[in-house]
Amino acid sequence: MDWQLLFLSFGTIFLSELGDKSQLATLTLSGNSAAPRYVFIGSAAALLLASAIGVFLGDRISIFLPTQLLKAIASGLFAIMAMRLFMNDADT
Repeated sequence: MDWQLLFLSFGTIFLSELGDKSQLATLTLSGNSAAPRYVFIGSAAALLLASAIGVFLGDRISIFLPTQLLKAIASGLFAIMAMRLFMNDADT
């Protein structure tokens, strides 16, 4: 088992998920719910499924595209999203 990769992926995802909109939605849902454990189960299952899809797609796509190209595409998409966020803030 590659412990370094396990802890690296855990730490990266944990830190990136702190304070994001899915965590805020979970906070809101659990605050308005009489059964917060079901909110936890639902949100944990959703994150698990989204991560599984990402891992599966990443594994499949890496067969056809080199890792460096995948990183460049992901970086470009993040840059586009960031620019759109900045442009939307300037409009308001």
